[in-house]
Amino acid sequence: MQKILQTFKFFIYLMFLFSFHNSVKASEEDEKALKISTDAYNYDKGFGDFISNQTMTLRNKQGEETIRYFRGKTLEVTNDGDKTLFIFDSPKDVKGTATLTFTYKTGPDDQWLYLPALKRVKRISSSNRTGKFVSSEFSYEDLSTDEPEDYTFTWLEDGPCLTEASLTCHLIEATPKNKKSGYSKRIIYVDTDELLYQSVKFYNRRGDLEKELHFKGYQKYLDKFWRADTLEMTNLQTGKSTVIAWENYQFQTNLSLNDFRPEKLARMAR
Repeated sequence: MQKILQTFKFFIYLMFLFSFHNSVKASEEDEKALKISTDAYNYDKGFGDFISNQTMTLRNKQGEETIRYFRGKTLEVTNDGDKTLFIFDSPKDVKGTATLTFTYKTGPDDQWLYLPALKRVKRISSSNRTGKFVSSEFSYEDLSTDEPEDYTFTWLEDGPCLTEASLTCHLIEATPKNKKSGYSKRIIYVDTDELLYQSVKFYNRRGDLEKELHFKGYQKYLDKFWRADTLEMTNLQTGKSTVIAWENYQFQTNLSLNDFRPEKLARMAR
């Protein structure tokens, strides 16, 4: 009986060591994931502001396309998130539609939508940000800048990037802290060379893989700031996709907070 008891105690001790080792390893890997995500975010600091033009191509399951044109402005705010304005110029059914997004380091973002048909500015609540951005496969939530403080990160592994097999990517699981998020988690592919986002897999609230986003055609501006010239979002459940092509980047154009005032959104959209 004494030998059995000693054997049992030794077994419990081994289980404790195993559990402790796994706990330490998991903690180290989570710290690694947080550092990679934070470094990727910090490398883009200092751009100040930029303006750009975008072409949005919507494709249905049959491959039929609808094309829209819009322009954007982004302002970097010191010690806080970015402010971004999008204004659609054509076709007629979306002309004058505008979205304004305020991203914060902590807490839910603020978003406003101007619909010219209604001639009023509508505030988008945090619980409604899962809606489609002008009927595209991007949601209003997808328009926000990803702040590291908004997620809990878990390092998964290093492996081939989805869109460029010759590149190696860090695979990181990002779980949103905001309980009203439309996603249960994201799997982010960050290349090991430049720490650029290459792909993101989006899992819905049920835990099912719903969408994939791919960043293509990176170019460097001002010898420091990388920007992808194409973002492709595919809904894996419906077969629909949206491609946004970015061009005519202009950095440090002296934008100010006055260019991003919600009460002026209707006027700016004209």
